[in-house]
Amino acid sequence: MLKLATPPRIKVLEALGAVAGGRVRIISDKEAEVYASEGSRTYKVYVDLENHVANCDDNGTVYRNYVGYPIIAFLMTKNLLPYDDSLAKPLAGVKWRSLNERYKSYRKVEAIIKEMVLKHGVQSERVDQVIEDVLHRLEVLGLQKPSI
Repeated sequence: MLKLATPPRIKVLEALGAVAGGRVRIISDKEAEVYASEGSRTYKVYVDLENHVANCDDNGTVYRNYVGYPIIAFLMTKNLLPYDDSLAKPLAGVKWRSLNERYKSYRKVEAIIKEMVLKHGVQSERVDQVIEDVLHRLEVLGLQKPSI
């Protein structure tokens, strides 16, 4: 087993958008499908919290060995990670891949998102707090992915 690393902060926001956008389909207690923000991809998620195991076929989980946003979104739908509806709703229609590819910097994209949600009444400090809460909870879960 390989311990999954803490994801980049932006992945928490991507997960919130996936949940708010209705892009998480629960298959079973341990499985889900998460549809990409731009529609062409579907990610398969598996989480077994009893054994601290999580896996997904998204790039972050597969190639970078961090907890990918589809895993985070699945755990949010199961109420196992913090979810803030007032922050999530404005993120529902964000085209994450396009933003990330255009700016090539998660920090820049996060700043853009913070400006966007401020127009919906969500302060930057609230965004930071939600991200920190989710990342802390992920650390506590100590998820690992199966070795190949």
